[in-house]
Amino acid sequence: MKRICIITGASSGMGREFTRELFINSDKYNFGKIDEIWILARRIDRLTEIQFDLSLIAEKNTSKEYPRIIPIEANLSGRAGVNAVKALLNTEKMTEEKDGGFEIALLINNAGFGTYGEFLNTPVEKELDMIDLNCTSLTGITGIALPFMNRGCTILNMASLAAFIPLGNFAVYAATKSYVLSFSVALAAELKEKGIYVTAVCPGSVSTEFANVASNGARKEVLNGKSAVKTVLHALKSASKRRVIALWAFKWKFNAFMSRFIGRFAGARFTYKYAKRPCRY
Repeated sequence: MKRICIITGASSGMGREFTRELFINSDKYNFGKIDEIWILARRIDRLTEIQFDLSLIAEKNTSKEYPRIIPIEANLSGRAGVNAVKALLNTEKMTEEKDGGFEIALLINNAGFGTYGEFLNTPVEKELDMIDLNCTSLTGITGIALPFMNRGCTILNMASLAAFIPLGNFAVYAATKSYVLSFSVALAAELKEKGIYVTAVCPGSVSTEFANVASNGARKEVLNGKSAVKTVLHALKSASKRRVIALWAFKWKFNAFMSRFIGRFAGARFTYKYAKRPCRY
């Protein structure tokens, strides 16, 4: 049976790092053998560039067997995105039926984005697009992937440190990530007897393109961002150890712990007044 890993939002940032690490070192983790890594995103040029770069690594080390990288151009947003992935899986099912079928060894729901600024001043269409991608797509892709998962398979959902408390100037994003965290923990509980594992990754600021997208170009880089590579390594190690929540940096762990003692309105009000984020709409 062929075993595949699916990574959404793989064209940059942590998605790219997940792809690279699993291509080179998948045998170091507790996910079993991975035959193919499907990398999904809108920017096919970025995906093919990643595929090419990794092929050069494989060419230099012919003594090792590497997974096959499959770049797939896809707009994953909303129900249409879920249906697109569903069609891919159904096609694969028909193709592999004669050869013993396939299973999804690892699903990494990484696709998502945020928006900076007050909700009143943020385009409603962009906020709805964010909900579609961060919540609807993640939920739907998880749902259609589960029938192809067996005991020992793993789901890794990208939540956020923002999931632990409502945030002013970040209202919808924090709400979507709170949903992802809640959904992931509940799903982990439901799937425990089936031997399918779920990990919610809850990073704080990471050095990716996130700030540039969230601010619509007003802030080019994430302030005080942690290493995307280290965040990904910790996420994979946590998932490999079957942890339900992955929190890496001490500062992130501390903030998540302290959120238990801060009133939800007080936290939202404080961040609204003192944690302004630049945006351009």
